[in-house]
Formats: sequence, structure tokens, C-alpha cells
Amino acid sequence: MLFFKTVSFLYLRYCLIIVIALTGFMLGFDMLNNGESLPASANLMIIYGVYKWLYALDMMLPISLVFAFIATIIELIRSNALTSFYALGYSRMKVLSPILFVVVTLLSAYIAAHTTSFARANEYADNLRTSSQFLTPTNNLFFTHEGNYIFFGTLNPLSQEAHTIRVFSFEKGKFKEVLSAQDAYYKDHYWNIKSAHIIRPPETLNLKGEGITIRDEQNIRVLHDFRPKILDQIYEGKVNYTITDALDAMTLLKSQNIDLSKVKSSLYRNFLTPWFALMMIILIYTYAPMGSRFSNLSLYSFASILVTLVVWGLLFMSGELANNKTLSPEVGIIAPIGLLALLSALHLSSFWIKSRINSVKKGVA
Repeated sequence: MLFFKTVSFLYLRYCLIIVIALTGFMLGFDMLNNGESLPASANLMIIYGVYKWLYALDMMLPISLVFAFIATIIELIRSNALTSFYALGYSRMKVLSPILFVVVTLLSAYIAAHTTSFARANEYADNLRTSSQFLTPTNNLFFTHEGNYIFFGTLNPLSQEAHTIRVFSFEKGKFKEVLSAQDAYYKDHYWNIKSAHIIRPPETLNLKGEGITIRDEQNIRVLHDFRPKILDQIYEGKVNYTITDALDAMTLLKSQNIDLSKVKSSLYRNFLTPWFALMMIILIYTYAPMGSRFSNLSLYSFASILVTLVVWGLLFMSGELANNKTLSPEVGIIAPIGLLALLSALHLSSFWIKSRINSVKKGVA
């Protein structure tokens, strides 16, 4: 128990130092870059800073976990604590287990935070800088739903209201009618329209046939489960979905013939990409020297940091290519993470096998 506390607290200390340093650097750089365009209100400036810090935390936490591990293992090697652990009979798996436990706990909490508005912190901060509002109205939305074409002149996700609504309905490929309304609000899983004009063309076009019919209707409900946030994010091409919004969007739109590459990409990046930190820790630990006397710690730490940055950069690049539909989400996100997972699993299994062999030898002795 003392061993577990010693190693885990040492790792957590370095985590805290590196996270504060990296997020503070990002926040300070952003403040210097956008200071002139920030709101004049002190309250809004503080809120903007908090959201930007949360965005920096979102970006930097996984890689900070890897850097903290590099600092921890260098500290253990330099102080000969790692050699002492091995001399006392601790296996490589036993030494690594406290750090793995902390990393899994932190990453699980990090992923769980993406079910909340934490995932949209950067969007809120940018909205505060440009308009002093958390969510800005979206204009001129045109989309399809269940074979109909819908136009929203203005959509306000915060108040869940829309203005200037047009719904063009089709039946068996033929234009049926158009619904025209000024206002709608989202409630009880539907968009509710208090008053609307229904314009229906004649079924047959001839000189003796009936003309266009117009009637007024009250209390109409349309677009079942099409939540304002889903509308705002999908049709504006945004990629900062929460996990809940992404799952809802995939469930709702899977039968609408709409390309969900960006939604899948966001979901995969929230669920899978953060785990690269755990995999990199296992790979870096594989090549950690046992002592400092006959090893070059400067070269080891430099190589570990360089490889971590290269892998992180490649994952970020492939994720952006997946967001832009240059690569499919499966190729751009799942394939690289799957390759890292395979390599780390092989090394982790070798640690476990060696520890079992050593325990068997001790039992025989």
C-alpha cells in the first residue's frame, strides 16, 4: 500500500504541475492574441478565460499524462528508486500498475466530462468574444427530414426557438404542400407551431381544375426529436459535439441519408483518441533503463518526448483529416489507435508473462 501511494502521488504531482503549465501557456497566449477583441465587461472576460482554460485542458490533458509519466520515471531512475523496487522483487508490471490505475481513472473522468458542455467550451468562448453571448443564433438553415425539406430563417439553440419556418412536404416524389409560419419552439420532443399557413397546389394542372388552396391551422407539431443543438451543430458543420449529442444525432439521422462522418469522427475522438496516453506510457516504459549509472537519461527523456509529440501530432492530423472527410473516421481515427493498442497490448502481456515466470521461480526456490 505504501508503494502504491508513493508512486501514484509522485505521478499525480507531476501531472498537476504539467497540466497547469501547459494550460496556463495556452490561456496566456490566447489572451495576448485576442485581448483587444474581448468583451469590455470584467465578468465576461473572466468567464471567457474559464472557458478557454477548459478548452486548453481538453486539448492538453492526454499528452500531459504522458509527459508526467516521463518526468516520474526519470525521477525514479535518477534517485535509484526504480532499481530498489526491482531489487525488492517488484516486477515491471507491479511498478507500472499504480500509474496505470491513475491514468485510467483520469481518462475515464475526462471522457465522462465530454457528455457535458465541457466539450463545447471553445465554442462558448469564441461566441463570448464575438457577440458577448454563449450561443449565437444560426441563420438560414436548410435541411431534409423524413423526405421533407425544411428552412429555418433563424435558430436560437439557447432559447430553443426558431423564426421564419418553411416546411416543404412531398408524397411519393411529388410536391404535396408547404407550411409557412413565423415562429416555432421546441418542447416535448417536437417543434411546436402555434399558427401556420398551409399552401397546397392543385393535384392536376389544367384550365378547369382547382387552383392553389390556402388554409390556416393551429398548434402543429413537426420534426420529432430534432433537438435544437443537433440542428445547430450538424447543419452548421460544427465538430464539437458532446457524446450525448453525437449519439442522439446518429440515432436520429441514420435513416435520413445524411453523411454522418463528422459525427462519427467526433464520437471516436472523444471515446478512443484520449487512450493514446495510456498506450504511449506502456511503450515508453518498455524501453526505460533500470538505473542511471550505465544509461543516458537525457537521450532517453528527449527521445520519449519527441516520439510522444510525433505520435500526438500524427493522431491530431489524421483526426482533422477525418473531420474534413478526407479520410473516413475508421481509417483516420480507429486504425491508428488500433495499431497503438496492439503494440501496447503486446508489451503489457510480456510484462505480465515475465512477472508470472518470476513468481513461479520464487515459489520453486
